[in-house]
Amino acid sequence: MDPVVEPAPVKNSSPTSMVAFGLHLAWLLPFASGLLASAILLVDYVRPAMIFCEEGGGCDAVRHTIFAAPFGVPTPVFGVLGFATLSLLALLRGSRVRLVALVAAIPAALVAAFLLAVQQAMGVFCKYCVVVDLSALFVLIWSLLRYRKDWDPGASRVLRGSVSLLPLAAFAIPMVVGFTRKLPPPKRIPLPDLVKAEMAMTPRGRVTIVDFADFECPWCRLTHAGLAPAVRKRAAEVRVIRKQVPLAMHLHAMFAAEAAVCGEKLGHGEEIAEALFQTPPEQLTPDGCEKIAVSSGLSLEAFRTCVADPSTQARILSDKNEFRETKARGLPTLWIDEEMLSGAQTEEQINAAIDRALAKKTASP
Repeated sequence: MDPVVEPAPVKNSSPTSMVAFGLHLAWLLPFASGLLASAILLVDYVRPAMIFCEEGGGCDAVRHTIFAAPFGVPTPVFGVLGFATLSLLALLRGSRVRLVALVAAIPAALVAAFLLAVQQAMGVFCKYCVVVDLSALFVLIWSLLRYRKDWDPGASRVLRGSVSLLPLAAFAIPMVVGFTRKLPPPKRIPLPDLVKAEMAMTPRGRVTIVDFADFECPWCRLTHAGLAPAVRKRAAEVRVIRKQVPLAMHLHAMFAAEAAVCGEKLGHGEEIAEALFQTPPEQLTPDGCEKIAVSSGLSLEAFRTCVADPSTQARILSDKNEFRETKARGLPTLWIDEEMLSGAQTEEQINAAIDRALAKKTASP
């Protein structure tokens, strides 16, 4: 009888479960990073005051550009949906999935490269935006390598299901923190001389509202949707002064600013301003502004003369210089007596600020 020989142990070349888990987490890291930063930005774009970003910083400046809400939808919404989709594709297997993941990563990376270039041109950078954009570029490289090398995540559904908690947590944590944290108190900054001067001209007992705005700015439009009804209901309690700050990145903002200034000069300021805010930005062309002026009751000849008058451009330049002197960084910016409101504001927030200003007047000797 042959002796019984114990078989030699077979060397296991596969990594341990913990190592496999770690490798899968690393596999999802760029997707989770982009999703986390997108969720953080979404909170700060939707909430009335910023929770994660610094007021007046790079994120705040980017938040007040035309690129912050294409088609009226906050840009971080696209980031969250995009990285959530890419994360799901990263967890699935198969040649068709790899191709779809690559195709989906290409437009995301192109948009990311464009937004990085926009920030470079502005001279300011939003740190969370940069994380989103760099993550999108990294995902494109990763997707291309995955497609060419036929890489796929491990076959274990349990393992893939476990690591899928990473992108879920990357989205959920900022949402929970951002929407449960108490909003910071209004930022107190020195009262600008311009606001002091306007307050001195306001009749006793009324509140001064200085509105720095750009008619093409999506957040200025949101704020106006809250400011206009508040002013109509409380016309006897407030005095509104609108300052024109047309941003160079908005193609039609200067035309609208000229129309608003001429509306004020010719006695139809509020009607024209309301029409400018209600008109789609792409229609705020010179012809479009002329139509608004005529429909508001102005003579076309008088309006054209006013627009061509050098004093109109001088007024807009003066308003822009006054805005810089206030040290504000973004639009819209409202001064309600001594309180500055930065960013999009609701009617409730504006009414609350007016109430605080009135209460302060009542308490003063």
